[in-house]
Amino acid sequence: MNISQKLSRISRRDLLKLAGQYGMSSTLLAAGSFTGAVTLPGLARAAESTYEKRYAKPAKHTLKFGGAGLNPRNLLVERAGCLEFARDLESRTDGEIRVEFMGDNQICGQLSCVEKAQNGIVDIYTSATQNSASGAPYLNVLDYAYVFPSRASQYHFLYSPESNALLREPLEKRHGLKFLFSHCELRGLQMGKSFEDKPTVTRIEDLFGTKNRVTGTQMGRIAMRLMNLNPVPIAWEETLDGLKTGLIDGAETWASAVAYANMSPVVSQSIDLRFFSGTEHTAMSAKVFDKLDGYLQDAVMESAYLAQVHVQAANEASLVNTVGYTAPPLSGTIFEQNNVRTAFLAPDQLKVAEEMCSPEFNPKPWEKWRERINNWAGGIDTYTELHRVAREIPADMRAENVEPRRWWKA
Repeated sequence: MNISQKLSRISRRDLLKLAGQYGMSSTLLAAGSFTGAVTLPGLARAAESTYEKRYAKPAKHTLKFGGAGLNPRNLLVERAGCLEFARDLESRTDGEIRVEFMGDNQICGQLSCVEKAQNGIVDIYTSATQNSASGAPYLNVLDYAYVFPSRASQYHFLYSPESNALLREPLEKRHGLKFLFSHCELRGLQMGKSFEDKPTVTRIEDLFGTKNRVTGTQMGRIAMRLMNLNPVPIAWEETLDGLKTGLIDGAETWASAVAYANMSPVVSQSIDLRFFSGTEHTAMSAKVFDKLDGYLQDAVMESAYLAQVHVQAANEASLVNTVGYTAPPLSGTIFEQNNVRTAFLAPDQLKVAEEMCSPEFNPKPWEKWRERINNWAGGIDTYTELHRVAREIPADMRAENVEPRRWWKA
């Protein structure tokens, strides 16, 4: 039994009852701290203890954290680091900053969190950069097809000081958002019931002509059109029904998203296409950050760094031991229990896909968006520079072996 299943013994009704007594954030932070079996009395004691620590003195700043559809249960599947960040920031600032985490789409969803942060409704949020790209188009910079060859290259970029000029500074200047940290996976296609009776996909051409859900990313749509994958814009919250009813054949997302969102029962094959970034990022309103005293700003950055290091290790372990993103999936994992087949394409097939759609081999379809993003970045050739930084590490490096660095320090 995995950790998420152990936590699921606590009913939603009991969780809400505890939240009514100790507050939702204290209850969620307490729940997120468990690594073994969870009982209701144990959670109640932890929630009370957490509440007493958090309210031992008045907070100087209370920050609203919009967690989209995330909660303590599914954050043990996709390790996005939200609760670890909140818990560490409160502890690091000795309660001067209090974080009110609101997940389960209580205050914002995958598509709306970014706009609510820009409008001051939430101060911090977590959602996929691809979903957030509709409200913050500069986030498309991460979505050039095949610019990242591996999860290791994604983490290496986020730790690199060069990520400031290529990602963080333009995002803050143009959209008022401070990029803090992110989970890293590469997007593939998650095929629904229409592929249940078909052989496991081994060739790119097996996917030609399928109809697939796409997020808010404009760049992702370019790649999908070039590979004849017929992108269909569907909200994340409606994707499960689309796969179940056959409205779409598949969805472009990553493996742990399928697992945490309870999509595994309607996904038959998880195709490791790796064609662009899958990043469940956490960002903060730049206005809110700028209003903090300097020592509190330092605390935010150090807590973001800790969360990034945590995510790097924890999500890599979860992919194997909880999600089941191996061939075949390990016994007891979510993919094994739901008969999801993993399809890891051979290098020659990934190369076929890359040559079909990447700016390196097929530059013309990317020209307008590439020029637009380069202008937003102050004239930097973003694709060339991202491509270079992503290949500074060995191609076979494991993601957990990437050296952590404080990206804001040279």
